[in-house]
Amino acid sequence: MKHALLLVVVVVVLNFVIDSNGAKATKVDDAKICNMTVAELMECKPAAVAPNPPPPTQACCSGLSHGDMGCLCSYKNSPLLPSFGINPTLALQIPAKCGLSNKPPC
Repeated sequence: MKHALLLVVVVVVLNFVIDSNGAKATKVDDAKICNMTVAELMECKPAAVAPNPPPPTQACCSGLSHGDMGCLCSYKNSPLLPSFGINPTLALQIPAKCGLSNKPPC
């Protein structure tokens, strides 16, 4: 799972992948992590940034509604998330703020 986290961070930070020719960039927003696209995960980032995060957007909540909460829990203690300004504690509060019944089991 630690390798998957590294993949998440790379995809989120770069948000573009150079094709095999190195000539053109392709959006990777359709890539799925924990059953959520990168675009859906990015919608949730502002709600997981301290000190005063805004409420999660409707797009964030919609994405989380079909997210794999167990998978998302595997990133709870990641040392990389804080390096990108993501507060794991705040991130785990987002499903409740969205009023979702499938809250993280961690």
